[in-house]
Amino acid sequence: MSNSDRTITNHRVVSHEEWLAARTAFLAKEKAFSRQREDLARERRELPWEQVTKRYVFDTAAGKQTLAELFEGRHQLAVYHFMFNPSDEAGCPHCSFWADHYDAIGVHLNARDVTFAVISRAPLAKIEPFRKRMGWKFKWVSSGGTDFNYDHQASFSDAELKSGTVFYNYTKSPPVAPDREGISVFYRDDNGNVFHTYSCYARGIDMVNGTYQFLDLVPKGRDEDPEFAQAWVRYHDRY
Repeated sequence: MSNSDRTITNHRVVSHEEWLAARTAFLAKEKAFSRQREDLARERRELPWEQVTKRYVFDTAAGKQTLAELFEGRHQLAVYHFMFNPSDEAGCPHCSFWADHYDAIGVHLNARDVTFAVISRAPLAKIEPFRKRMGWKFKWVSSGGTDFNYDHQASFSDAELKSGTVFYNYTKSPPVAPDREGISVFYRDDNGNVFHTYSCYARGIDMVNGTYQFLDLVPKGRDEDPEFAQAWVRYHDRY
């Protein structure tokens, strides 16, 4: 029996009054977590920045664009590092699971002075057919001719891979793949200076996956194989 077929048995069932009392008591923990999350968000905003001095030029559907031009005139840029190796014919199915949530957010982020973009090392000649297949509309650019992904811990050189140790998620660990998932955030001031303000990786990107947030609410939860949590994930046109 697969996890998706598993049923819940012998779960405690109580009266409405008992249910309401248990739910109300648990609400206190949820509120405490919300306050802690807000405190973390404030501390995140207060972290120091580093200035981006290297010139990165990306291949985009609109032609060559620098990192500063990806902001599209806004002050803030959020980037998703999508695992799409130049030798692959399709993007990572797990990054695709995340990307299925992105099209609707752009207009709202724009209203808050934020531009969103997805960046991969694969060439546009591979990115564009895959994006068309998936039906996505968000901005997706290629960093294949730059050090961008390497400089932001989302890709690893041949030498790093051969060494058996890479620097990912702020620690040294054995390599899993030439590219990894992540989110990086940048700020552009009125003088055109660009600053790297934040990056997160691995489980740090869970917070932008709406499906996981809903799964965390339902009785079976994420219901994943502990040996390979996302073994169930498919491209949305392959379920």
